[in-house]
Amino acid sequence: MNVTRFAPSPTGRLHLGHAFSAALGRSRGDNFRLRIEDLDQGRSRPEFVEGIFEDLRWLGIEWDEPVLVQSQRTAIYEEALEALRDRGLVYACFCTRADIAQSLTAPHGDAATSYPGTCRPLPDDPERRATTPHCWRLDSAKALEIAGLPSWTEADGSRFGASASQIGDAILARKDAPSSYHLSCVIDDAASGVTTVVRGADLRPSTPIQRVLQELLGMPEPTYLHHRLVTHEDGRRLAKRDLAPTLAAMRAAGVDGRELADVLTKGQLPLGFAFSEA
Repeated sequence: MNVTRFAPSPTGRLHLGHAFSAALGRSRGDNFRLRIEDLDQGRSRPEFVEGIFEDLRWLGIEWDEPVLVQSQRTAIYEEALEALRDRGLVYACFCTRADIAQSLTAPHGDAATSYPGTCRPLPDDPERRATTPHCWRLDSAKALEIAGLPSWTEADGSRFGASASQIGDAILARKDAPSSYHLSCVIDDAASGVTTVVRGADLRPSTPIQRVLQELLGMPEPTYLHHRLVTHEDGRRLAKRDLAPTLAAMRAAGVDGRELADVLTKGQLPLGFAFSEA
Protein backbone atom coordinates (compact mmCIF):
# COMPACT_ATOMS: atom_id res chain seq x y z
CA MET A 1 0.00 0.00 0.00
CA ASN A 2 1.33 3.41 -0.98
CA VAL A 3 0.92 6.07 1.71
CA THR A 4 1.23 9.77 0.80
CA ARG A 5 0.66 12.95 2.78
CA PHE A 6 -0.12 16.65 2.52
CA ALA A 7 1.60 18.81 5.15
CA PRO A 8 0.63 22.50 4.97
CA SER A 9 1.55 25.20 7.48
CA PRO A 10 -1.46 27.16 8.81
CA THR A 11 0.13 30.57 8.27
CA GLY A 12 -2.27 31.70 5.55
CA ARG A 13 -4.95 30.43 3.17
CA LEU A 14 -4.07 27.75 0.64
CA HIS A 15 -3.44 28.69 -3.00
CA LEU A 16 -3.39 26.79 -6.29
CA GLY A 17 0.11 25.41 -5.66
CA HIS A 18 -1.11 23.75 -2.48
CA ALA A 19 -4.11 22.36 -4.34
CA PHE A 20 -1.88 20.81 -6.99
CA SER A 21 0.36 19.16 -4.39
CA ALA A 22 -2.61 17.84 -2.43
CA ALA A 23 -4.39 16.54 -5.54
CA LEU A 24 -1.22 14.85 -6.80
CA GLY A 25 -0.55 13.29 -3.41
CA ARG A 26 -4.14 12.03 -3.11
CA SER A 27 -3.98 10.49 -6.59
CA ARG A 28 -0.72 8.67 -5.77
CA GLY A 29 -1.72 7.28 -2.39
CA ASP A 30 -3.92 4.36 -1.39
CA ASN A 31 -3.79 6.02 2.02
CA PHE A 32 -3.59 9.83 2.20
CA ARG A 33 -2.55 11.50 5.44
CA LEU A 34 -2.99 15.13 6.48
CA ARG A 35 -0.45 16.85 8.71
CA ILE A 36 -0.71 20.35 10.16
CA GLU A 37 2.79 21.82 10.47
CA ASP A 38 2.07 24.46 13.10
CA LEU A 39 5.33 24.58 15.05
CA ASP A 40 5.70 28.26 14.13
CA GLN A 41 3.27 29.40 16.81
CA GLY A 42 4.00 33.05 16.08
CA ARG A 43 2.45 32.80 12.61
CA SER A 44 0.08 29.83 12.83
CA ARG A 45 -3.61 30.63 13.32
CA PRO A 46 -6.59 28.37 14.19
CA GLU A 47 -8.64 29.98 11.41
CA PHE A 48 -6.06 28.89 8.86
CA VAL A 49 -6.26 25.31 10.14
CA GLU A 50 -10.01 25.42 9.58
CA GLY A 51 -9.35 26.96 6.19
CA ILE A 52 -7.18 23.96 5.22
CA PHE A 53 -10.02 21.56 6.07
CA GLU A 54 -12.52 23.74 4.21
CA ASP A 55 -10.38 24.02 1.08
CA LEU A 56 -9.64 20.29 0.90
CA ARG A 57 -13.32 19.43 1.29
CA TRP A 58 -14.17 21.93 -1.48
CA LEU A 59 -11.64 20.17 -3.72
CA GLY A 60 -13.25 16.83 -2.88
CA ILE A 61 -9.98 15.59 -1.36
CA GLU A 62 -10.57 13.26 1.57
CA TRP A 63 -7.88 12.22 4.03
CA ASP A 64 -7.39 9.28 6.34
CA GLU A 65 -7.67 9.98 10.04
CA PRO A 66 -6.15 10.90 12.35
CA VAL A 67 -4.87 14.33 11.36
CA LEU A 68 -1.36 14.74 12.76
CA VAL A 69 -0.83 18.12 14.46
CA GLN A 70 2.81 18.95 15.11
CA SER A 71 2.23 21.31 18.05
CA GLN A 72 0.81 18.31 19.92
CA ARG A 73 3.96 16.23 19.35
CA THR A 74 6.74 18.35 20.82
CA ALA A 75 7.64 15.74 23.45
CA ILE A 76 8.31 13.21 20.66
CA TYR A 77 10.66 15.60 18.86
CA GLU A 78 12.46 16.42 22.10
CA GLU A 79 12.95 12.71 22.78
CA ALA A 80 14.53 12.21 19.36
CA LEU A 81 16.77 15.25 19.87
CA GLU A 82 17.84 13.89 23.26
CA ALA A 83 18.75 10.57 21.66
CA LEU A 84 20.97 12.35 19.13
CA ARG A 85 22.47 14.47 21.91
CA ASP A 86 23.31 11.36 23.97
CA ARG A 87 25.25 10.02 20.98
CA GLY A 88 27.21 13.26 20.63
CA LEU A 89 25.64 14.03 17.26
CA VAL A 90 24.33 17.49 18.11
CA TYR A 91 25.85 20.51 19.84
CA ALA A 92 24.66 23.78 21.31
CA CYS A 93 25.24 26.82 19.10
CA PHE A 94 25.23 30.31 20.67
CA CYS A 95 25.93 32.26 17.47
CA THR A 96 23.56 35.01 16.43
CA ARG A 97 22.69 35.67 12.80
CA ALA A 98 25.03 38.67 12.95
CA ASP A 99 27.87 36.47 14.24
CA ILE A 100 27.41 34.03 11.37
CA ALA A 101 27.18 36.78 8.74
CA GLN A 102 30.39 38.38 10.07
CA SER A 103 32.32 35.10 10.07
CA LEU A 104 31.40 34.43 6.46
CA THR A 105 32.84 37.78 5.38
CA ALA A 106 36.21 37.00 6.99
CA PRO A 107 39.17 36.16 4.69
CA HIS A 108 38.72 32.43 5.20
CA GLY A 109 34.92 32.44 5.39
CA ASP A 110 33.09 30.14 3.05
CA ALA A 111 30.15 32.00 1.51
CA ALA A 112 28.75 28.72 0.24
CA THR A 113 28.34 27.37 3.78
CA SER A 114 25.39 28.55 5.83
CA TYR A 115 27.15 27.97 9.14
CA PRO A 116 30.96 27.92 9.65
CA GLY A 117 30.99 25.60 12.67
CA THR A 118 32.07 28.20 15.23
CA CYS A 119 30.50 26.43 18.22
CA ARG A 120 31.21 22.84 17.13
CA PRO A 121 34.46 22.42 19.12
CA LEU A 122 33.13 24.01 22.32
CA PRO A 123 32.68 21.71 25.35
CA ASP A 124 29.12 21.29 26.54
CA ASP A 125 28.33 23.94 29.14
CA PRO A 126 24.96 23.35 30.88
CA GLU A 127 25.28 26.56 32.89
CA ARG A 128 25.73 28.65 29.77
CA ARG A 129 22.84 26.84 28.09
CA ALA A 130 20.64 27.68 31.08
CA THR A 131 21.23 31.42 30.71
CA THR A 132 22.10 32.05 27.05
CA PRO A 133 19.85 31.68 23.99
CA HIS A 134 21.04 28.85 21.77
CA CYS A 135 19.97 26.34 19.19
CA TRP A 136 20.92 22.70 18.64
CA ARG A 137 22.84 21.85 15.47
CA LEU A 138 23.65 18.52 13.89
CA ASP A 139 27.37 17.71 13.84
CA SER A 140 27.36 16.77 10.18
CA ALA A 141 30.88 15.31 10.19
CA LYS A 142 30.03 12.84 12.96
CA ALA A 143 26.63 12.16 11.41
CA LEU A 144 28.12 11.26 8.04
CA GLU A 145 30.63 8.92 9.68
CA ILE A 146 27.66 6.89 10.89
CA ALA A 147 25.08 7.38 8.15
CA GLY A 148 27.37 7.73 5.14
CA LEU A 149 26.62 10.00 2.20
CA PRO A 150 22.86 10.07 1.64
CA SER A 151 21.00 8.96 -1.47
CA TRP A 152 17.34 8.61 -2.36
CA THR A 153 14.99 7.41 -5.07
CA GLU A 154 12.49 9.59 -6.91
CA ALA A 155 9.10 8.23 -7.96
CA ASP A 156 10.30 7.76 -11.56
CA GLY A 157 12.98 5.34 -10.35
CA SER A 158 15.90 7.80 -10.62
CA ARG A 159 18.49 7.44 -7.86
CA PHE A 160 20.16 10.59 -6.52
CA GLY A 161 23.19 11.01 -4.29
CA ALA A 162 24.39 13.97 -2.24
CA SER A 163 27.82 15.27 -1.27
CA ALA A 164 28.97 16.24 2.23
CA SER A 165 28.81 19.91 1.23
CA GLN A 166 25.04 19.59 0.82
CA ILE A 167 24.52 18.57 4.43
CA GLY A 168 25.96 21.20 6.76
CA ASP A 169 25.41 21.60 10.50
CA ALA A 170 21.66 22.10 10.22
CA ILE A 171 19.60 23.51 13.09
CA LEU A 172 17.44 20.79 14.64
CA ALA A 173 15.80 22.81 17.42
CA ARG A 174 15.84 26.21 19.12
CA LYS A 175 14.21 27.76 22.17
CA ASP A 176 11.20 29.11 20.27
CA ALA A 177 10.87 25.99 18.08
CA PRO A 178 11.19 22.54 19.70
CA SER A 179 11.97 20.97 16.35
CA SER A 180 13.16 22.14 12.96
CA TYR A 181 11.34 21.27 9.76
CA HIS A 182 13.97 18.61 9.04
CA LEU A 183 13.62 16.75 12.33
CA SER A 184 9.84 16.92 12.66
CA CYS A 185 9.35 15.99 9.00
CA VAL A 186 11.28 12.70 9.16
CA ILE A 187 9.75 11.74 12.52
CA ASP A 188 6.20 12.43 11.36
CA ASP A 189 6.58 10.78 7.95
CA ALA A 190 7.79 7.63 9.70
CA ALA A 191 5.02 7.80 12.31
CA SER A 192 2.38 8.05 9.56
CA GLY A 193 3.93 5.23 7.53
CA VAL A 194 4.50 7.50 4.54
CA THR A 195 6.00 5.57 1.63
CA THR A 196 6.05 8.39 -0.96
CA VAL A 197 6.81 11.99 0.00
CA VAL A 198 5.02 14.26 -2.48
CA ARG A 199 6.19 17.88 -2.28
CA GLY A 200 7.40 20.79 -4.39
CA ALA A 201 10.75 20.86 -6.15
CA ASP A 202 11.75 23.79 -3.92
CA LEU A 203 12.07 21.31 -1.05
CA ARG A 204 14.41 18.92 -2.89
CA PRO A 205 17.48 20.52 -1.21
CA SER A 206 16.03 19.38 2.15
CA THR A 207 16.23 15.73 1.13
CA PRO A 208 19.95 15.03 1.86
CA ILE A 209 19.81 16.18 5.49
CA GLN A 210 16.49 14.39 6.01
CA ARG A 211 17.90 11.16 4.63
CA VAL A 212 20.82 11.45 7.07
CA LEU A 213 18.40 11.93 9.97
CA GLN A 214 16.37 8.92 8.84
CA GLU A 215 19.50 6.79 8.93
CA LEU A 216 20.58 8.11 12.34
CA LEU A 217 17.13 7.56 13.87
CA GLY A 218 16.59 4.15 12.28
CA MET A 219 13.62 5.28 10.20
CA PRO A 220 12.57 3.82 6.83
CA GLU A 221 13.52 5.46 3.55
CA PRO A 222 10.51 6.69 1.55
CA THR A 223 10.40 7.39 -2.16
CA TYR A 224 10.25 11.08 -3.15
CA LEU A 225 8.18 12.86 -5.74
CA HIS A 226 9.39 16.45 -6.08
CA HIS A 227 6.89 18.03 -8.43
CA ARG A 228 7.04 21.20 -10.51
CA LEU A 229 5.86 24.38 -8.84
CA VAL A 230 2.77 26.28 -9.89
CA THR A 231 3.58 29.87 -10.84
CA HIS A 232 1.85 32.88 -12.27
CA GLU A 233 1.81 32.90 -16.07
CA ASP A 234 4.78 35.31 -16.09
CA GLY A 235 6.83 32.91 -13.97
CA ARG A 236 6.38 34.60 -10.60
CA ARG A 237 6.17 32.09 -7.79
CA LEU A 238 2.93 31.72 -5.84
CA ALA A 239 3.48 32.70 -2.22
CA LYS A 240 1.24 33.55 0.74
CA ARG A 241 3.30 36.62 1.56
CA ASP A 242 2.79 37.93 -1.99
CA LEU A 243 -0.99 37.54 -1.66
CA ALA A 244 -1.24 34.76 -4.23
CA PRO A 245 -4.83 34.06 -5.33
CA THR A 246 -6.32 31.79 -2.66
CA LEU A 247 -8.57 28.78 -3.06
CA ALA A 248 -11.12 30.63 -0.93
CA ALA A 249 -11.17 33.45 -3.49
CA MET A 250 -11.55 30.95 -6.34
CA ARG A 251 -14.44 29.32 -4.50
CA ALA A 252 -16.11 32.71 -3.97
CA ALA A 253 -15.71 33.38 -7.70
CA GLY A 254 -17.75 30.28 -8.48
CA VAL A 255 -15.01 27.82 -9.43
CA ASP A 256 -16.02 24.16 -9.01
CA GLY A 257 -13.50 22.67 -6.60
CA ARG A 258 -13.91 19.04 -7.63
CA GLU A 259 -13.47 19.90 -11.30
CA LEU A 260 -10.38 21.92 -10.41
CA ALA A 261 -8.87 18.99 -8.50
CA ASP A 262 -9.57 16.67 -11.43
CA VAL A 263 -7.84 19.06 -13.84
CA LEU A 264 -4.84 19.40 -11.51
CA THR A 265 -4.51 15.63 -11.15
CA LYS A 266 -4.21 15.43 -14.93
CA GLY A 267 -1.32 17.92 -14.83
CA GLN A 268 -3.34 20.83 -16.23
CA LEU A 269 -3.72 24.36 -14.86
CA PRO A 270 -6.34 27.11 -15.19
CA LEU A 271 -5.63 30.08 -17.43
CA GLY A 272 -3.20 32.56 -15.92
CA PHE A 273 -0.99 29.91 -14.31
CA ALA A 274 1.99 27.84 -15.43
CA PHE A 275 4.37 25.15 -14.18
CA SER A 276 7.99 25.93 -13.35
CA GLU A 277 10.56 24.20 -15.53
CA ALA A 278 12.10 22.27 -12.62
